[in-house]
Amino acid sequence: MLTVETDPASVGLDAARLARLDARLARWVDEGQLPGFLVTVARHGALAHVGTYGHRDVGAGLPVTPDTIWRIYSMTKPITSVAAMSLYEEGAFELTDPISRWLPEFAEPRVYVAGPAAKPVTVPATEPIRVWHLLTHTSGLTYGFHHVHPVDAAYRAAGHEWGTPPGADSAEVSRQWAALPLVFQPGSEWNYGVSTDVLGRLVEVIAGKPLDEVFAERVFGPLGMTETSFGLRPDDDPARLARLYAPGLVPLEAFEPAAKQKPAFLSGGGGLVSTAGDYLRFVEMLRAGGTAPDGTRVLGSRTIAHMVRNHIPGGADLEAYGRPLFAETPLRGVGFGLGFSMVLDPARYGTVSSVGDYSWGGAASTAFYVDPVEGLSVTFYTQLLPSSTLPIRGYLRSLVHQAIE
Repeated sequence: MLTVETDPASVGLDAARLARLDARLARWVDEGQLPGFLVTVARHGALAHVGTYGHRDVGAGLPVTPDTIWRIYSMTKPITSVAAMSLYEEGAFELTDPISRWLPEFAEPRVYVAGPAAKPVTVPATEPIRVWHLLTHTSGLTYGFHHVHPVDAAYRAAGHEWGTPPGADSAEVSRQWAALPLVFQPGSEWNYGVSTDVLGRLVEVIAGKPLDEVFAERVFGPLGMTETSFGLRPDDDPARLARLYAPGLVPLEAFEPAAKQKPAFLSGGGGLVSTAGDYLRFVEMLRAGGTAPDGTRVLGSRTIAHMVRNHIPGGADLEAYGRPLFAETPLRGVGFGLGFSMVLDPARYGTVSSVGDYSWGGAASTAFYVDPVEGLSVTFYTQLLPSSTLPIRGYLRSLVHQAIE
């Protein structure tokens, strides 16, 4: 349960100015553009603000509550990255290791150079896909929902757009992706895709157990995240799960079954549901340099620091190195590390922020960011697909930062 722990003024936040954040977000609800929302603002480890407004289920008239369960989609990715790096800290792999050492289906990747999706012209990869390529989205893997590149269309033809083929588990899904061409040579560009899903499969093979068990042992258990899982758990009340909407608040009925039970494919890239209280524990662990509130260490502080450093070659931003495809982060003035984007240049980014602010979000418009300079941890939840519908993430930063005294 979310409980405000401190007077905002005691951590240098103006309560009246924080009210502007809720008011601006509520305007989108009143205009019929968002069903409802929940937002949290913590500073220096203390939760100073929780705002809720609107509905988790518009048709049923059910309000957003602190215990609402949300599809966090790609906010699963940082959790998978942390789990992978906890194995790295045990010497299970090096970041430069080829993933084919554990996933032999990726031993001989092919790279697209020309032709239609059905008959692509490909060449052999000049370098293997390495673990760091998966963590940084420089592997050459893609998403079917991009609708930009012929390889995107090949993914869709194989049943990979907003989901995966029914009944296919992590091992089978990984084999299917390995059989498709890469969009570019590994390490040569940045492209948002299924890299973290493949990383999740890699984690399973290295750990010798399913991804949900790895998460329970290495992340959820140490952090006390009791309400985060792949789909609802058998004892969860389905009415707590927020409905998913398209623009215009059109319910996306086809997406409902996938979140209501544990799926065959445990997607490290987007499969989790969670509550705001649970995910705040994860975000606060990151801000605190790898430790849980009770002092339990999840990752070393130097490991966290390495993950939130820009790993794009030459220190470039994503505008220079990334493909101009749909992505869940702006490209200008932003770099990418091992599972997170980070602000390199606030002026180029175009939003009030700090250098080194790191973040990620989900396809249903959920988001979080950590500003280590200001000691801020901010999370936001709604259920609006796609995340590019409204400029929520920019408003979050500007409205939280203007409340700093």
